[in-house]
Amino acid sequence: MVNLSLKQRIPPLENGDRLTRYEFERRYQAMPRHQKAELIEGVVYLASPLRFESHAEPHGHVIGWLWTYQIATPGVRLGIEPTVRLDRDNEPQPDGVLLITPTSQGQSRLSSDDYIEGAPELVIEIAASSVAIDLHDKKKVYGRNGVKEYIVWQIFENKLDWFRLQQGEYVSLEVDADGIIKSQVFPGLWLSMSDLLAGNMPQVLAVLQLGLNSPEHQIFDEYLASVYFLGNETGAFDCTIPNNPAKRII
Repeated sequence: MVNLSLKQRIPPLENGDRLTRYEFERRYQAMPRHQKAELIEGVVYLASPLRFESHAEPHGHVIGWLWTYQIATPGVRLGIEPTVRLDRDNEPQPDGVLLITPTSQGQSRLSSDDYIEGAPELVIEIAASSVAIDLHDKKKVYGRNGVKEYIVWQIFENKLDWFRLQQGEYVSLEVDADGIIKSQVFPGLWLSMSDLLAGNMPQVLAVLQLGLNSPEHQIFDEYLASVYFLGNETGAFDCTIPNNPAKRII
């Protein structure tokens, strides 16, 4: 006979479990808070312990780069390993997200229980290599749900891919003649990829500062600061730039 208390106990999450997002969250909330878990295409993935040079340090470098951009760009927020509710079968915890706030016409929002719902504009993952889930199932999930830009840093191959969503498919952003990749969603978010891969963070931040001083970042900054919302009877919103009759949706 099965003990009644065992029958009533919430089962722990296990690698490979196939669950709905509702059941995933129910089991996740009953687990120790330090355990990281993701639901990708209905399959549970539990994180392994993280090494320093092959994850924690490069993660810190990327976050430092994004944080520098975020503090110079009101209307943009940065998150580290947030839970993101994308759809019924997918609830990842990406290594970093950069998002435009709802009040600035961003495409995601915070739920009443403080989780991101919907796709952040930019997602970053630190991956072991090109065979990792980040470049396969996760990439498909992020693209299908409308993540506009996706960065994957493959540590063991010392390679970084920066994708831009175009017509439902990810295409790679290429470095320009100066060796810089420039975001198409966040004007002024510039990256010297060779310096990042070499660990030359002073130069990474120097190049980013050039982006922050660029005319396109100034225009974007002014736009986010001046955007207005006009609700209509359907609950939708328009954003209007003062002194400009045109309406622009990011």
